[in-house]
Amino acid sequence: MPYPHCRRRGFAYLPILGFLAVCGLLWWQRAAILGSAGDFLDVGEAPQKADAAVVLAGGWGGERVLKGGQLARAGFVPLVLLSGPQSAFGESECVPAKAYAIRQGFEAAWFQCIPNDSYSTKGEALSVVQDLTRRGIKKVLIVSVASHLRRARRLYLENAVPGLEMHFVAADPPGFTLHEWYKSREGRKAILLEWTKVVTSPFGL
Repeated sequence: MPYPHCRRRGFAYLPILGFLAVCGLLWWQRAAILGSAGDFLDVGEAPQKADAAVVLAGGWGGERVLKGGQLARAGFVPLVLLSGPQSAFGESECVPAKAYAIRQGFEAAWFQCIPNDSYSTKGEALSVVQDLTRRGIKKVLIVSVASHLRRARRLYLENAVPGLEMHFVAADPPGFTLHEWYKSREGRKAILLEWTKVVTSPFGL
């Protein structure tokens, strides 16, 4: 018959064994868990007819402005508004974005700028909504990269005004697949940074 202190020692190992079992399960399911962390950020909707599309700033790979051009070419919108905060060397980001879209074969007449002085998505949302209200736009497609769209949607809806209907359309991330973001350096940088902002932005950081 085992001694009482031996039984107690055996019970002491149970939390350790449980912890190792959980670690093993997480490792076994790591691809699904990490993939879900990327997929969670994408809240994109199917495109629909609207008065205009707004392309949010920050798409350095051109994926956002090209998505806007595709929406215009497909007949969803007659106008693509490019958010244009000051970028490198004092130039509005809208200028190179529009030039890039034209080089890719999209019509110059589809694109107009929304100049603003914002340095964050929160400030951009306020400026863009004010501009849309001045233009009398009633329904708009907000375009951003899939990994940024959940945070963008929250901030834009916080600045929503009566009479303005907003829908959110995702552009594919440049250089990586959202569900497999952890397989590339660019994906890891983009998703980890975005998750940091998702967690901290409600606190104004």
